[in-house]
Amino acid sequence: MSFLADRQRRKIFIIATAILLSLAIVVGACAIYVSDCYRADLDAIHAFAPMNAVAFEALDDGVTVFQPPNATKGLIFYPGGKVEHLAYQPLMAACAEKGILCVLVQMPCNLAVLDINAADGIQDRYPEIEDWYIGGHSLGGSMAASYLARHADAYQGLILLGSYSTADLSDTALEVLSVYGSEDRVMNKEKYDKNKANLPQGFTEVVIDGGCHAYFGMYGAQDGDGVPTISNEEQIAQTAAAIADLMK
Repeated sequence: MSFLADRQRRKIFIIATAILLSLAIVVGACAIYVSDCYRADLDAIHAFAPMNAVAFEALDDGVTVFQPPNATKGLIFYPGGKVEHLAYQPLMAACAEKGILCVLVQMPCNLAVLDINAADGIQDRYPEIEDWYIGGHSLGGSMAASYLARHADAYQGLILLGSYSTADLSDTALEVLSVYGSEDRVMNKEKYDKNKANLPQGFTEVVIDGGCHAYFGMYGAQDGDGVPTISNEEQIAQTAAAIADLMK
């Protein structure tokens, strides 16, 4: 009887050890995946001219606000997947220079899919803003669109940068701007074209000639991306101009 009990205990021990080892491997793999992100190019960001012209503030909850005087339009922005949110400061600064209050959200593990509701409560902080837009880059844009599907009445429109909406917004009155670079090789163009049907009729599409996927932020080259024929600064300037035009 004791022999059988010992065998049973050893079997349980082996199974438990195997389970714990498997969990450790999964957790370790996940930790490596989320830590391997694209870091903001701080030297390039500090050299970006509009950064010195617009007042901005990093809040305790990871939100960075670019607040021009007398703004009546606001943009909440979700970063791209596995991209440090600071990489989008130049784009936010360029938009703020055009009179748009910009709220850049930091995502857990740099993945917007882990906090789709990050925009909750932000509008209440700035009651002076009359028209709100939400958007993002790549995965961030898709998650912003998913959030908007449940809060369409609270927003004027959606900004998609190198991104597409898997949520059906076709029956809404939202203003939608979709921007991507002609040399973008990261965004799945087949899925992009398929999901156009999810956008309201008459949405605005802008293709930046010579632009790539990574140049909506400042974080260097992205794996699998095309070779841009314009500068990072030029793509950001064209994007900010398109966003400002939509909000007019």
